[in-house]
Amino acid sequence: MSESKLAGQFFDAAIGLLQRVRDEESARIAAAGTLIAQAVADGKRLFAFGAGHSSLPAQDVVYRAGGLALMNFLAVPGTVGIDVMPATLGSALERVDGLAGAVLDSSPAAEGDVLVIISLSGRNSLPVEMAVNARALGLKVIGVTSVAYTRETKPRHASGTFLKEHCDIVLDSKIAVGDAELTAEGIEAPFAPASTVVTSAIMQSVMAAAAGELAERGIEPPLLRSGNVDGGHEWNGQVMSEYQDRIFFRR
Repeated sequence: MSESKLAGQFFDAAIGLLQRVRDEESARIAAAGTLIAQAVADGKRLFAFGAGHSSLPAQDVVYRAGGLALMNFLAVPGTVGIDVMPATLGSALERVDGLAGAVLDSSPAAEGDVLVIISLSGRNSLPVEMAVNARALGLKVIGVTSVAYTRETKPRHASGTFLKEHCDIVLDSKIAVGDAELTAEGIEAPFAPASTVVTSAIMQSVMAAAAGELAERGIEPPLLRSGNVDGGHEWNGQVMSEYQDRIFFRR
């Protein structure tokens, strides 16, 4: 079977985006890692939020082998992935005012905690409202978004603002508006989205930076090990017991 030209082009596009993020966002990624490490050192809690496909990179750092055990997923019912029917309902809910405030008010998130909000466009009501409400509660907010959308689209939140305007640190994924890297003759729509690949890499790079920062401070990073290696379950049990007051995905 011959190699697919388009498959290779997608890999090239994704690699190019990853290189851009590495070269252009490294200082902000380090700053985000420091912010998370400080929260861990101060006894605070960590949360990640994303709606639709932006929930995937958020979920990828929760209860993850090799990841920080303290990272919790902040879920807004009906907006996580495509677990609702019809799937289009999730997209509609991202434009509804009031959901973020209700979720935050009923969550354990409190002043001094860190919330990572992932939204490719950063233009819908839900991520903007989540950031606004989180900062009002005294949380530190890290936004992972494509800044290109702020230049080429209009915001949907009533304030007329984008997610990036309500964050302490913004990490730009560099994804083009439309999130499709390829075009080809005979295919009318652009295709091959790379946002999940790039955003997941950003999230893991931030976790790596945080772990390194903690180690430099003489603090053992509360990392999870794979349950598929000998001793993994025992290791994880000890970590979860030590940090049980800051881990909510077990409750």
